[in-house]
Amino acid sequence: MSTKCTIREVSKYVGEEVTIGCWLHNKRSSGKIQFLQLRDGTGYIQGVAVKNEVSPETWEDAGRLTQESSLYVTGTIREDARSQSGYELTITSVEVIQITEEYPITPKEHGVDYLMDHRHLWIRSPRQRAILVIRAEIIRAVQQFFDTRGFHLVDPPILTPSSCEGTTNLFHTKYFDEDAFLTQSGQLYMEAAAMALGRVYSFGPTFRAEKSKTRRHLIEFWMIEPEMAFVDLEENLQIQEQFVSHIIESVLNNCRKELETLERDISKLEKIKAPFPRITYDEAIEYLQSQGFDIPWGEDFGAPHETAIAEKYEKPVFITHYPTGIKAFYMKPDPTRPEVVLCADMIAPEGYGEIIGGSQRIDDPELMEERFVEHQLSKEAYQWYLDLRKYGTVPHSGFGLGLERTVAWVCGLDHVRETIPFPRLLNRMYP
Repeated sequence: MSTKCTIREVSKYVGEEVTIGCWLHNKRSSGKIQFLQLRDGTGYIQGVAVKNEVSPETWEDAGRLTQESSLYVTGTIREDARSQSGYELTITSVEVIQITEEYPITPKEHGVDYLMDHRHLWIRSPRQRAILVIRAEIIRAVQQFFDTRGFHLVDPPILTPSSCEGTTNLFHTKYFDEDAFLTQSGQLYMEAAAMALGRVYSFGPTFRAEKSKTRRHLIEFWMIEPEMAFVDLEENLQIQEQFVSHIIESVLNNCRKELETLERDISKLEKIKAPFPRITYDEAIEYLQSQGFDIPWGEDFGAPHETAIAEKYEKPVFITHYPTGIKAFYMKPDPTRPEVVLCADMIAPEGYGEIIGGSQRIDDPELMEERFVEHQLSKEAYQWYLDLRKYGTVPHSGFGLGLERTVAWVCGLDHVRETIPFPRLLNRMYP
């Protein structure tokens, strides 16, 4: 009687007969031996069927398998140093579930639009599987980091009555007889949660109705947003660099095979350890101007600027103390220099841009009311947010990490469209 197992588990069953539910990824034949490349979602293994060692029915069934045909395969697990997994399956029988005809994605090259139209099938490929495994590991590492450091997971609403950052790039919908918007950040609600629970984080989808086609932008993406009571900018930055270092370490420890599948330069990731370098916005402007960029003080950075700065470093770099005028209304001004705020963006190396934005938040109720006037925000809509400063205000800080940009950086991808199972792009909502 064989034991049912997954490909990931085969190391426990060397010399034993097992049954694996799987799909045929590829195959080749050399006359009296058929080599079946099998996958089951947990990994890949080669199954070997020898004509004079299996029944005629098994030999025939193995021979008629096509790409992505589904089957149960039974056989004995052998160690094999030559194989990528370290193991091989000597097949004794095959039970065909379905023979697939004319599978749309073949080993030949396909265009990006074609692959995106068939994204539901493209994610079966070794490269796309590796990306999604790494994405899952990053999510696991995120939750482990916060859950073991006294943070509580809190779920902010996805339907909101107003914008977090006062922008107009919001998806509008009707909430019965009222206007509502899909959230672009859970931050304001997380600040409220921090006043109840101390240290909190959210992890969920956010939406930006930006008509952007860059390789760094998605319409729907996932954010990790911690908020912390009694934490200033300095402690906030230390938590951020420990957080990112933990993510990288977890991926290196648990996803080596996937990184190799992606041909990622692991040596670059191995250098990502806290502390990270820091420069001020002033220093960044001075450096960019010295490199020939025509950018005046007070202007925000675009992708070319961030890339030029990042090229100086092998680790992520913090750019701190941006001008007040180009940052969100809730960021606390530097007490010694109110024209800049106590904030930082973390810029990933290798041209991947901003992966974290964070700041110390305004805790002065009068200053917050002034900001409402300056930014023409509805006091009625935000009264609850003002209440946080009115009833027991404290210094507090937070940040947001974009999951997809982080996955792109860790995996070394050219475009964020591969970092999420089913990307939502400017002109794409299918499949």
